[in-house]
Amino acid sequence: MKSEFARVITLLRKEKNISQKQAAAELGISQALLSHYENGIRECGLAFLVRCADFYGVSCDYLLGRSADRDGTVLSVEEIPEPEAGGKENVMGAGGILPVLNKKLIANSLNILFDQAARTGNRRLITAVSDFLMLSVYRMFRLVYSANPKNQQNLFSLPRVLADRYADAVMQLREAEIAELVESGDLDRGEEPLTTQRMGEVYPLFSTSLLSLIKNAEGSVQNTLHTEK
Repeated sequence: MKSEFARVITLLRKEKNISQKQAAAELGISQALLSHYENGIRECGLAFLVRCADFYGVSCDYLLGRSADRDGTVLSVEEIPEPEAGGKENVMGAGGILPVLNKKLIANSLNILFDQAARTGNRRLITAVSDFLMLSVYRMFRLVYSANPKNQQNLFSLPRVLADRYADAVMQLREAEIAELVESGDLDRGEEPLTTQRMGEVYPLFSTSLLSLIKNAEGSVQNTLHTEK
């Protein structure tokens, strides 16, 4: 498997839309040596790492995979933008109202899900729920991203086939872990039952979204079952 450095410099070169020969000339090394770096055959020195960072306009931490942000920033909770803070990123596009509607249903429902998980005070549960959901988003994004053959697959460090199977396995493990925690009874904090009425009282802004999501999800399952018969 390629090192993070090898993967990232390959991705950056392809995003810059230049050949390996051009990049090597700009970086002051031979094409053969750059090929070795991009394929993870050889490791570079500090001087070349800094030269690459300057050439591609990114931080050394980004090149080394220590930060997901190009400028090397590691976000704190306070610095992560709110879902609706995207401005133009949230404008309705060619897909019409459907993606906007579904995104809001999912985002609002997640507020309730994570609040309920947090109320248990169990870090294992919160981590398992988070892993499961992150992997679900990762898998769907990777599929949609791959719909455009021009998109660079070097964005991902894991090969597609390996990622699909391992992600599926990890998701099943996390779901099993959550089920085990729930069935153990250790998560019961003696709180009042979360009826639909109480849900509306505790989560007045989000309860309708979650109830709609539940209805849509179960409708999708039922429709699929009827189709399979």
